[in-house]
Amino acid sequence: MDNKNIISRIKTLFYWVFLSFLISPVYAEDTPPNIVLILSDDHAWYDYGFMGHPIVKTPSLDKLARDGLTFKGSYVPTALCRPSLATIATGYYASTIGITGNTPAFDVYGKKGSAEHNLQREKLISKIDNIDTLPQLLKSKGYVSFQSGKWWEGSYKRGGFDEGMTRGFPEAGGRHGDDGLKIGREGMEPVTSFIDRALNDKKPFLVWYAPYMPHSPHNPIERIYKKYKDLDLPESVKKYYAMIEWFDETNGILLKHLEDKGVKDNTIIVYVSDNGWISNPDRLNSFLPRSKQSPSEAGVRTPIIFSWPKKLKPQSRHDLISSIDIVPTLLGAVGLPIPKDMPGLNLMDNMLSETPINRKEIFGEGFAHDIADLDDPEGSLLYRWIIEGDWKLILSYDGKTDNYRKRHTTLTSPQLFHLATDEHEQNNLIDQYPDVAQRLAKKIEQWYPLKTRKIIQ
Repeated sequence: MDNKNIISRIKTLFYWVFLSFLISPVYAEDTPPNIVLILSDDHAWYDYGFMGHPIVKTPSLDKLARDGLTFKGSYVPTALCRPSLATIATGYYASTIGITGNTPAFDVYGKKGSAEHNLQREKLISKIDNIDTLPQLLKSKGYVSFQSGKWWEGSYKRGGFDEGMTRGFPEAGGRHGDDGLKIGREGMEPVTSFIDRALNDKKPFLVWYAPYMPHSPHNPIERIYKKYKDLDLPESVKKYYAMIEWFDETNGILLKHLEDKGVKDNTIIVYVSDNGWISNPDRLNSFLPRSKQSPSEAGVRTPIIFSWPKKLKPQSRHDLISSIDIVPTLLGAVGLPIPKDMPGLNLMDNMLSETPINRKEIFGEGFAHDIADLDDPEGSLLYRWIIEGDWKLILSYDGKTDNYRKRHTTLTSPQLFHLATDEHEQNNLIDQYPDVAQRLAKKIEQWYPLKTRKIIQ
């Protein structure tokens, strides 16, 4: 072979090596983005540095909010962890999935731990089998997925995850997610190792990071707690604040790992809390009414952050969005079809173009902690609500409550609030604006008509 042919073959080889470099899964322009869901647990909407809190320290989330696209006035449809997480995992309302509470009611389905109650727990978990979850929908694009933290619906495999930490019922362990609850509190290695494996296999990945934080038990590590212990605050509040900072620190570890691996720019990071929280000043690990489990702002409002440095410019926005929008937005971002019956919006085009989101209202619902009828979501229905512009209407219903009845101080006649001037819902304007209340109530009924439940008047 002469020198001319050798040089030609070397050039050809170099061309193909260079071309393969350009189109490799790690660097190609059309590489599907990785996805990381960060879900905090029992976290009030104002308890962040980037939301203006004067005490709580959240430097990692502050940076994510500053560098990403942050919706400061967004919501979850229901203020209880299990149905809220089910909504985030599927893109459907709790009433549609049938996962409306945390457990089958003991006075209906038998004592805790009994054979009958365990049978009903399995029936409740089986509802996740009837709907495609986000990890299942992403499989057609070649995604691999990992579950950590809270996961109520049996094993991680039952949720469609390829790998995970939660063994799930009927295996022994905490009902919130057993081994999954170690994440964050006992380090981040399971998540970072999964990311490394996915990158090594050149696979786009989905991470479900839903640590049991700042959720009780509020037992922060001393290194962080000492920053708060001398403040003139109730002990319960100081420990809750320290738990938030500990949670934020774990996020810093996760985000740094993405940066160190060179994939943060093409990773969509979504942050949201499952529901709100107001610490009981007189009791550790306890919350006040009008927060968790309630339709009040302190129960359902949460900031939602979308970060995708490769595509999204930093923005702080006040469009009306809900966690119901997360799944369709992620499906749209990776080029997958969005199921026609999915109620949320694909926000990606508006975020990319920095244009307003065309939406007039969002809806929410609230149910008792214990489910009175596994076949009828109305059995435990306590609230439905709507936000339209600055107006918020809360309707209460006569569904069966449970041993958390004392928490539901908002189970009253209809309440109408003007959030722009009363974001803490101190002034019920139902008597001053009956026409507004009537119009919004009609929209709630059009959302989905009820068969048996009646409004508390």
